[in-house]
Amino acid sequence: MGNLEPVKILLVEDDLGDQKLIKTSLTHQKISNKIFIAQNGEDALDYLSRSKAGDSKSPMPDLILLDLNMPGMGGKEFLRHIKADDQLDTIPVVILTTSDSEQDILESYKLHASGYIKKPVTLDGFRKIMNELEEYWFMICRRVSESQLSCTGN
Repeated sequence: MGNLEPVKILLVEDDLGDQKLIKTSLTHQKISNKIFIAQNGEDALDYLSRSKAGDSKSPMPDLILLDLNMPGMGGKEFLRHIKADDQLDTIPVVILTTSDSEQDILESYKLHASGYIKKPVTLDGFRKIMNELEEYWFMICRRVSESQLSCTGN
């Protein structure tokens, strides 16, 4: 496992407390990762635009963790934008939100979300969720080398 590059995660989340819980939870995982944070959909699209342009400070993410309810451009609108972009549509997007609304869940999957997780309220809950993400997304859907493709999640 020593030759694997860190998993690059774009966290699209406006709540500073949730950002901290997610970052803390991810630092305790076995798989090394680098987290990049965008406060809302607009910031995330700006980040991805820089990624597409080859900006080394904004590497293309291997996985996007996306909140639905944010000021400005919300998660669903952001998801519509990236799934309509041929350079971004294969990035797995896991919804990580407080909503357990059946309508939000169905709409997210119709927009090609790769997964939908209701945010836990405790650090232990976040650690459990991040462990499950690691076991599935990070082990199955990551690049092992430059010659292999990442999981599309679709």
